[in-house]
Amino acid sequence: MALWQPPEIYDPWSEGVQPSVPIEGYPNTWTFTPSRPAIHRPLTRTEATGPLELWRKLECGTNNLAVSPSGKPALGQMIRIFGQVLNEDGRPVPDAIVEIWQANAAGRYSHAHDDSTAPLDPNFLGNGRVRSDENGFYSFLSVKPGAYAVPVKDNWWRPSHVHFSVLGPSSLSRLVTQMYFPGDPMNEWDRILQSVSDAGARSRLIATQMHPTETGSEHLAYRHDIVLRGRLATPEA
Repeated sequence: MALWQPPEIYDPWSEGVQPSVPIEGYPNTWTFTPSRPAIHRPLTRTEATGPLELWRKLECGTNNLAVSPSGKPALGQMIRIFGQVLNEDGRPVPDAIVEIWQANAAGRYSHAHDDSTAPLDPNFLGNGRVRSDENGFYSFLSVKPGAYAVPVKDNWWRPSHVHFSVLGPSSLSRLVTQMYFPGDPMNEWDRILQSVSDAGARSRLIATQMHPTETGSEHLAYRHDIVLRGRLATPEA
């Protein structure tokens, strides 16, 4: 994989690279978005270099969301999600903590706050956490999440997507984002994805589907590289 040449200095993000919040018709963005601008303060060694060996504090479990502990498979199209965590210079980030959570194949989360009428799947775990390897790679086995309606007055639907939380080598490299699937027409309607108005930044939220000859016949595979900070950073979502 070719790495880009880092510039000598990173300019502030251009307009449209990060989501425009709060998002109309998505109540949580009104309650979770700060009403005042962030307070800028000088960086110290604490923010720039720690916490060290976070993987020792956050235990990483199985990367297989598609098979229950009893060995029973979840319902749905089995998929593999993998990729590489990179820093702003395009170098691999080893020992990053990568977490995902998602709806099941019917579009329902295994969470008490999801009270939709879609069925739950007792064999779908719904979340996972892994540690990136020495080359920054991570991998999960899952099922393709279903779309679901946002329970608001002016009804709209969220397309298939996977939530990511990435913790890199310092407090400054925390990223909460989402991954979308290529070719889904509902991506054009998703108010969260479309809140990133810059087309290039928006494309960094959409995974690349791998050809079956590269991945075998048991599952579809999607590659989703994540860049922490810098000009080509993966947008928050």
